[in-house]
Amino acid sequence: MAGSFLFFRAQKYLVIFGGLYLALILLLTIPYFQSHALYLNAVKIPLFADFNTPEKYGLAPNRTVNLKIQTPDNETIGAWFILSDKYYKALPSIPTNPAEHITPALSSHPVILFFHGNAATRAFSARVQHYQAFSTRLGANVLAVDYRGFADSSGTPSEKGLVTDAQAAFDWLVAHGKKPEEILVIGHSLGTGVSGQLGAKLARDGVKCKGIVLLSPFSSIHEVLETYQMFGLIPLIKPIAVIPGAAHLIKSAVVHRFDTLQAVPNITASVLIAHAENDWDIPHTHSDVLFQAFLEPHLPPVDTPENPFGLKTEEWDVIRAQQTLRLNKRDETVKTTNIDRFGRVDEFWDAGNDRQVVLVKTLAGGHDYLGVQEGLVDIIGQKFGIL
Repeated sequence: MAGSFLFFRAQKYLVIFGGLYLALILLLTIPYFQSHALYLNAVKIPLFADFNTPEKYGLAPNRTVNLKIQTPDNETIGAWFILSDKYYKALPSIPTNPAEHITPALSSHPVILFFHGNAATRAFSARVQHYQAFSTRLGANVLAVDYRGFADSSGTPSEKGLVTDAQAAFDWLVAHGKKPEEILVIGHSLGTGVSGQLGAKLARDGVKCKGIVLLSPFSSIHEVLETYQMFGLIPLIKPIAVIPGAAHLIKSAVVHRFDTLQAVPNITASVLIAHAENDWDIPHTHSDVLFQAFLEPHLPPVDTPENPFGLKTEEWDVIRAQQTLRLNKRDETVKTTNIDRFGRVDEFWDAGNDRQVVLVKTLAGGHDYLGVQEGLVDIIGQKFGIL
């Protein structure tokens, strides 16, 4: 009797969970809910943040300037400009007006334009730790922006809007004296989608920045839906994939694509991709896919037969020879360095675009704290000449 009761209760909870899951999936097909689920811009952490007082969130006195950046479509974007630690410490005293130091700090030290992930604000603890790592370990100034609809920025987020915000922040640095080729763009999570689109746009405009760093990137929102696991355990889309056409219906309803994989052929700047193997939010295989996309033009092709079961022995011999040639070429092109207790670095030189492409796979760092790993920060500094 007790066993039957427990079985009934288990069935009841499974039905409830299934109903909630189905409701969640259906909501994701509605653009309004899809946008809120993707951006989570309504989650403004820390609550009631005082952006005029960055010292409350761990930054040194009068080292950070709270800014408003105007976009071409008349949105106002909140941002912080954090002075390079080297510049700040070289001052005879704590500055009374740090805004006066923006131009001289930019002229004498590197700069990083940082685009954060979804949810929260530029005052979020994990993001402040990124600014501190970049400004202290690399001696770089940091411009960190909150996209439209986030924190104290006006407007509503969209893929086109976020890329417009990114371009406005880039242009702001140029207007304050930094050459485009001296600006290092770093994006984290959602920010990698923004950085990838910005990189492609800059290339189309004939502009080449110092480089683009993608921390914990995804290849596209479509692929995130395929691989994302709620709480690191529950697949988002796979359960519904048993229903013919259901997964395709969900993915076809996606209006915010952030397709970095499609942007890859249009990016001409140097690129560093980094991912932690213990990332529960976005699997590190997304970074493998992106690195392979950058590498693909440098490898010989392999024939893909329409009907492999109908191939003759000599045709299989040709394909095997192509595969061997491809593997050998990859080994010649890609340099791999294993770093004990840290991870692995794969890299190659793209002579056609006069740039390097680097993949760093770390053993630790998870999703939110990958960018504060000292070993990774050092590699970024070395690869882009700012250490």
